[in-house]
Amino acid sequence: MDNKDKIQLFERTPVPNAVAKLAIPTVLSSLVMVIYNLADTFFVGMLNDPVQNAGVSLAAPVLLAFNAVNNLFGVGTSSMMSRSLGLKDYETVSRSSAFGFYCSLLGGLVISIFCTVFSGPLMSLLGADDTTRDATYGYMFWTVSCGAMPAILNVVMAYMFRSEGSALHASIGTMSGCILNMILDPIFILPWGFHMGAAGAGLATFISNCVACCYFFVLLYIKRKNTYVCIDPKKFKINKKIVVGVCGVGVPASIQNLLNVTGMTLLNNFTSAYGADAVAAMGIAYKIYMVPMQVAMGFSQGIMPLVSYTYTSQMHKRMKKTILFALKILLPLLILVAAGYYGGAELLIRAFMENESIISYGTRFLRGFCLGIPLLCLDFITVGVFQALGLGRNALIFAIMRKIVLEIPALIIYNRLFPLYGLVFAQPTAELILGIAAVFMLRKIFRRCQGQREAS
Repeated sequence: MDNKDKIQLFERTPVPNAVAKLAIPTVLSSLVMVIYNLADTFFVGMLNDPVQNAGVSLAAPVLLAFNAVNNLFGVGTSSMMSRSLGLKDYETVSRSSAFGFYCSLLGGLVISIFCTVFSGPLMSLLGADDTTRDATYGYMFWTVSCGAMPAILNVVMAYMFRSEGSALHASIGTMSGCILNMILDPIFILPWGFHMGAAGAGLATFISNCVACCYFFVLLYIKRKNTYVCIDPKKFKINKKIVVGVCGVGVPASIQNLLNVTGMTLLNNFTSAYGADAVAAMGIAYKIYMVPMQVAMGFSQGIMPLVSYTYTSQMHKRMKKTILFALKILLPLLILVAAGYYGGAELLIRAFMENESIISYGTRFLRGFCLGIPLLCLDFITVGVFQALGLGRNALIFAIMRKIVLEIPALIIYNRLFPLYGLVFAQPTAELILGIAAVFMLRKIFRRCQGQREAS
């Protein structure tokens, strides 16, 4: 996509077409990522060993912690690049890209070293006991100790390509790794292959992330004269404007994900008190719930470059149309998904493990999660708008409200009122209150943009 194509997409392509071109590949790649996460659970579940399945579930918060770095240098850099494109400041676009790339590389290295050195205390913090410790460590060795850097780099580079409108290339890179992971999973996990259990799922993930990184490096070489994505070390400098621009959006997004990790860790710890079956069931139900969550997130990430560009280019009417169109598409879709999940909860859980105890737990867990699914669109789209406009502080307030003010206290209260089964109602409660807040915040942004347009 050359510069004229980029301008055409951001400025003149009809909003539904532009949203489709940017959001559909992003949503598809998000769905494939969830499916490959489900693949880990599915193939480990075929072993009919709750301990191996619990090991994958308990390690999930650490993998979510990668999103702290992904969002710091992925979301932050993407927003900075798209806003600079709208201002036609192409040098800042390239320098922002180099800054994000090398900082994410360093971030992955730090996580890898930290989790390896402090693996013992980390196991206890995650809720692993003597029964599940070996399975959890085996999975984390490949996905974290060895795989943190490629896992983070391929996501950050996808954000960078997406920021300049190359959503399809970004999605192909992400999906190539995910599809390979699904192919490798049964080979490494199951008895007819290497029979490595949870550790095999981790090894498959590590190899797949390395392949995804290779795709982006090859793409960058091919497009080197026709892209603003840059990893030239000469462009990497600690420039105040770029650091503030990237971190102003990235730090709140990173904190948001760290709070998500905290919430999930607490959920796992509360659940682990009821045994390995409950932990495995919660892990399966939550991963199924992540499918519509990733759809909402994919839409939010997909429209971010268009929202950023139209905002800094003073095309506020087009920006508003983009946001409202995304909501009109997403809300009915999530309502249908929630209804389908509620009715088919038992069948969905059963597809992952033929264990009556886990099916019983998981069915009730998934039905509780369903209550919050339709409201995901308001929360994720609003946070995406904050990030696109450089309003990192607003995104941080939403993150604090979601986890610290609403969800974590709700976990404690619901668990006391309705032991174990009440845990899943904490998230829908938080989504309901945040959904109401999101409506008011979006109206405030639209009014402010209208005032700026009338003043000019």
